[in-house]
Amino acid sequence: MGIASINPATGELLRSFEEIDDREIERKLKVAAECFRAERRFPPEHRTEKMRRAAEILESEAERWGRLITQEMGKPLKSAIAEAKKCADCCRHYAENATIYLAPENIPIAEGKAYVCHLPIGVVLAVMPWNFPFWQVFRFAAPALMAGNVGVLKHASNVPQCALALEEIFTRAGFPQGAFQTLLIGPNKVPKLIEDPRIAAVTLTGSDAAGSAVASTAGKFLKKTVLELGGSDPFIVMPSADLKAAVKTAVIARTINNGQSCIAAKRFIVHREIYQAFEEQLVNRLGSLKVGDPMREDTDLGPLATSALLDTLDSQVKESVRQGARLLIGGKRREGAGNYYLPTALAQIPRSAPAYKEELFGPVALLFKAHDIDDAIGLANDNPYGLGSSVWTRDDVERERFVQELEAGATFVNMMVASDPRLPFGGIKRSGYGRELSREGIREFVNIKTVRIADNEESTVE
Repeated sequence: MGIASINPATGELLRSFEEIDDREIERKLKVAAECFRAERRFPPEHRTEKMRRAAEILESEAERWGRLITQEMGKPLKSAIAEAKKCADCCRHYAENATIYLAPENIPIAEGKAYVCHLPIGVVLAVMPWNFPFWQVFRFAAPALMAGNVGVLKHASNVPQCALALEEIFTRAGFPQGAFQTLLIGPNKVPKLIEDPRIAAVTLTGSDAAGSAVASTAGKFLKKTVLELGGSDPFIVMPSADLKAAVKTAVIARTINNGQSCIAAKRFIVHREIYQAFEEQLVNRLGSLKVGDPMREDTDLGPLATSALLDTLDSQVKESVRQGARLLIGGKRREGAGNYYLPTALAQIPRSAPAYKEELFGPVALLFKAHDIDDAIGLANDNPYGLGSSVWTRDDVERERFVQELEAGATFVNMMVASDPRLPFGGIKRSGYGRELSREGIREFVNIKTVRIADNEESTVE
């Protein structure tokens, strides 16, 4: 099935949609281009109240949006409501800070005057995933629109109702026609969109394979891209850490969003002195999680978003166990309807196993024993991804070594990795490039323009 909402908790088809045709795509691109030509003339403060209104709509109707998110991709309702409210925070952040982030910067020079200004670049195509169907979009859209750009969204095909709701929110907030539009299309139409001269840049959140394909097409046409791709984040625990706090956070960090998060902690690298205690406590906590209906308040872990994801995760775990990984808990689907996978932990994982070298997108914790800090850093960096990292230590020297030597876009100390509108977000290696959020995020899709003015009206040639 193409573009359709299927409840992952039951397998029920909620609603299906027809792809828009080329004629409708052309109409929407024309509207977007016309909107940009008007919006580019106005400074960020022209859009401040509209963005604040978007925040109000998100926050006041958070339960409505949360239910929609849960129905389409299966995360627990309480998490889905929190996602909508986090989007409101993002809107407010840029409503309050866009003018500051984009303010002209004077450059001291001996003669005349020089400064740098930040101007919008045009229509930005966003190719977005299903796992945070609101948050991933708002962290692109809020800064892009405040900068004076306009956005067109190609969302994941399993969350079409969320995609349409996002357009509704911006329209109700007062943004002009064409400022933000949803395109209900399949992935096969993305390359032609990127080629279109009206598309100025592309942002994608997704797999490294999808990122590579988009970057290749965009590069051919010399268009700016920002890629936030997969992750296999290390969660390192040293002997000086608060073990109880580390274990409690480890379970949350691995099972957040039903384990379907790029920045979820996936590889737990624990010093040998405390490894056994960590393993026992982690397994006990995983075993106590309640798996079930994501609409229930007491549910800890809902279903995976699609049956294909369930099949892939189950295959990765089974093959890793076949190759010698030790199964500590779980390792199988839950019986009955829905895309449920039981909380799982693996240890003693061979380097050749899928669990060692691939990203596992689901509630599967991977445990590794480190002999010392050098071994821990080596294990953490022995991976093609470099998105986030979490380290647990009370030793200042250890902390500084982790900050300096871990190959990741972020290192969080004694806390789990989380995105925040105030902090730049992104990765290195196969986790992508560019940054979202904060000042760095809004400046990704602007023309950083140099302006120099002579002392007098006569032109100067050097």
